[in-house]
Amino acid sequence: MTQAINHNRRQFLRAAAMTFAASQLDVASSAATSLFSEGSLPSLDGATGWLNSQPLKRADLRGKVVLIDFWTYTCINWRRTFPYVRAWDAKYRQHGLVVIGVHTPEFAFEHDLENVRQAVKEMRVEYPVAIDNDYAVWRAFNNEYWPALYLADAHGNIQYHQFGEGDYDQSELEIQKLLIKAGARDIHPDPVSIVATGAEAAADWNDLKSAENYVGYERTENFASPGRAKPGKSHIYTAPAQLKLNHWALIGDWTTQKQAIALNVPNGRIAYQFHARDLHLVMGPAVRGTSVRFRVLIDGQVARASHRADVDEQGNGTVTEQRMYQLIRQAQPIVDRRFEIEFLDPGVEAFSFTFG
Repeated sequence: MTQAINHNRRQFLRAAAMTFAASQLDVASSAATSLFSEGSLPSLDGATGWLNSQPLKRADLRGKVVLIDFWTYTCINWRRTFPYVRAWDAKYRQHGLVVIGVHTPEFAFEHDLENVRQAVKEMRVEYPVAIDNDYAVWRAFNNEYWPALYLADAHGNIQYHQFGEGDYDQSELEIQKLLIKAGARDIHPDPVSIVATGAEAAADWNDLKSAENYVGYERTENFASPGRAKPGKSHIYTAPAQLKLNHWALIGDWTTQKQAIALNVPNGRIAYQFHARDLHLVMGPAVRGTSVRFRVLIDGQVARASHRADVDEQGNGTVTEQRMYQLIRQAQPIVDRRFEIEFLDPGVEAFSFTFG
């Protein structure tokens, strides 16, 4: 089940990213659908837990306009939509909007309630969150994507959906329409004003030529270490002197797993040739409560001006929890770069690279 979901997510979001980038130039149209009923709002009873709320039933939502937001906390595409969802909750809650985040995990560690609880706290998610560890809510909606937004009217009928990033003004207009239809008054018509920073900032679509890539052997692409990956086995890898764009390699003693790669001894490295303003890596310590030091290089040099939130000016950082780490944000001009991360300690697991 998870594998099928993940492949759909990757295929859709690549297309959605191109569509959204094109729409910035008025070349392509929205992927959203509106102006007709898409059926009744499914039950949320399949949730395995709740954060910020008691379990919500259909009866609790009667007469309310409901926004359902499917997310998983390491998804960069969701991170860039979240400032809008958060702002809509703040602006329209008093007018009868109920925002519910459905956290459907992608990676194994995202099933861990404490990891999700920490993410909710750090990201300031203040609306109710349904924990969907069994994918029951996901299946009830026949959903296939992170992020996915569904809007239901006060009668419990889904009237609009939006998959992926973009179309924020249209989504907010649909919220306003449904609230007014439900009897809300004095709604300010201007869209929310967003100043997003860090990982929440919109991608630099014009210079984004690298797509998300998983590094576990089951789903990775463009692995360039000589001899190919050795699934499930400790192996000493090397990297070619030159990497093609969007190719990557391992250096050192690693074990490749289905979802991740795991470092067995100190001073292992990952090299990645990319073209994007931002580079993130989903990773974490293999054992809770431990930490792993790392150093980041760009084209063989310390990434001083390009370091991001999880890296200091000397290119150093520490992996302390399982999440997405913000490693690189470049200034113009954006060109092909060779990124390397060296882990000074063993015990790290890396899952996927994302870009912006």
